[in-house]
Amino acid sequence: MDGILNLDKPAGITSAGALNRIKRLVPKGTKIGHAGTLDPFATGVLLVLVGRATKCCERLMGAAKQYEATMKFGATTSTDDLDSPEQPYPSEHPIQPIPRQQIEAVLPRFIGSIQQRPPAFSAMKVKGRRAYDLARRGMTVNLEPRTVQIHSIELLQYAWPFLELRIECGRGTYIRSIARELGEALDVGGFLMALRRTRIGDFFASDAVSLETLEKDGIQKHLKLMSFP
Repeated sequence: MDGILNLDKPAGITSAGALNRIKRLVPKGTKIGHAGTLDPFATGVLLVLVGRATKCCERLMGAAKQYEATMKFGATTSTDDLDSPEQPYPSEHPIQPIPRQQIEAVLPRFIGSIQQRPPAFSAMKVKGRRAYDLARRGMTVNLEPRTVQIHSIELLQYAWPFLELRIECGRGTYIRSIARELGEALDVGGFLMALRRTRIGDFFASDAVSLETLEKDGIQKHLKLMSFP
């Protein structure tokens, strides 16, 4: 049993939780893993690697990814997403709705090879400890910016205070950071409201299978077979 499952991860479950449900469907002792974590509130493509396919993890992690993201302006959160309470953005001016043209003028700054500061609530390590563990204890977490690749950003819809974007990017990009930094660039604040991963490499959300379907059909029918090293 070797292959890749293109799973459509639902909201409200961690990537590890989704993997645990699939582990019950494979023979005991079968290697299983996933390429690229999604936050619990996020949905979409989660590549589950079964058997010898686990050897492909690094290659798949490096594949280009596409997301559809909904952001909210006018406030911030400590987690840069909807999993923590909204906080007023510390602007020197009263926050007013901003025109679409102003957003379109700023978006090119976030395309290409850019410096991005990861969220304090992230899996990045600080002196050997996960940043989110330190942040949850109320400690100040200052993560250094790092270089990420943003291939393209398309504005799908905008109606203040909500903005929908389609983003194509490389490995290690935090969409939550784009929401925060875009809000800062516009001086209104911003955070991520919803996120769907629509593609990893040649795997698309339109072809993904749900956990319920896997549990009904078994995984063999939905495994993508390929040659493995």
